[in-house]
Amino acid sequence: MDALTIVLLAAIALLILVLVLALTRRGSGEAEVMRQQLALALSQQAETVQRVEKSLREQEQALSKVVEERLDRTEKATGQIVTDLRERLVRIDEAQKKIGELSTQVVSLQEVLSNKQARGAFGEVQLNDLVQNALPPSAYEFQATLSSGVRVDCLLHLPNPPGSIAIDAKFPLESYSALRAVAPGDAAALALAQRAFQQAIRKHIGDIRSKYIVAGETAESALMFLPSEAVYAELHANFTGLVEESYKARVWIVSPTTMMATLNTVRAVLKDVRMREQAGEIQKTVGLLLDDVKRLDERVEKLKAHFAMTEKDLKDVDTSADRITKRGQRILDVDLGDEPLTLSKP
Repeated sequence: MDALTIVLLAAIALLILVLVLALTRRGSGEAEVMRQQLALALSQQAETVQRVEKSLREQEQALSKVVEERLDRTEKATGQIVTDLRERLVRIDEAQKKIGELSTQVVSLQEVLSNKQARGAFGEVQLNDLVQNALPPSAYEFQATLSSGVRVDCLLHLPNPPGSIAIDAKFPLESYSALRAVAPGDAAALALAQRAFQQAIRKHIGDIRSKYIVAGETAESALMFLPSEAVYAELHANFTGLVEESYKARVWIVSPTTMMATLNTVRAVLKDVRMREQAGEIQKTVGLLLDDVKRLDERVEKLKAHFAMTEKDLKDVDTSADRITKRGQRILDVDLGDEPLTLSKP
């Protein structure tokens, strides 16, 4: 029973008490009237209480329905949120695993690059992949030994000029990393790191110039392959003087991107050389083809003459057949009588 019903019942009880007290003070006739009025009032109050209870039950049911619907929606939304959260947690776990694997790989790469010999092998492998993907096997040789006894990472076989081109992979990571590690505003440390970087690049240029450019055996220039686009960009952005020195030494510095462009040019040159080498054979074949065409033309002319003779013979045959037809017709037209038959001369 709710609070409103309790209040109504208390009011009814209080009204009954008042009426009882009033009846005790009045006569029997008035008491009977009061009793009737009391009964009517009680009946009306009972109906009012019923209506109020019915209205309260309906409101309670409606409120329960609304609450249930809201709880149901809330439960579904919460379930969806929990499901999405689980999926996101799974993806986060996978991403963390990948990040962990990547971190391991980065550490491994750093360990590889920290070793000078392994760093050189890394550059050679990258160079080998680029060359193998761009040129036919006959156009290059890895770890080729020159007449001077030195080995070059890769030797491109080109006809003279320009001749075979030597490519050597260099990776000045230590001096570049020191240059990148300079704190902003530290001019002295920056100058020292730049000088060390220049010395490293200049030494590589000098080594390639003295070892891999051999007169009469290789081209007059060689390539220095930098397996890092970042080092190549740093060199051309802030050390243009050093780049000009490499040009004067006929040592062309290339990155993976520019190396691929260079190899494409080499491939076009080799294709042109093969075309020139086969030009004699092509000209010989073309000459034989022209002879065949000439013989074909002569035979066509002979065939035309035969066709002309055949056409004349056919005309002669047609003429003879025409004459025979006319003579036969004349014979059929002769009137056979008593007079002797006289045939006209042709």
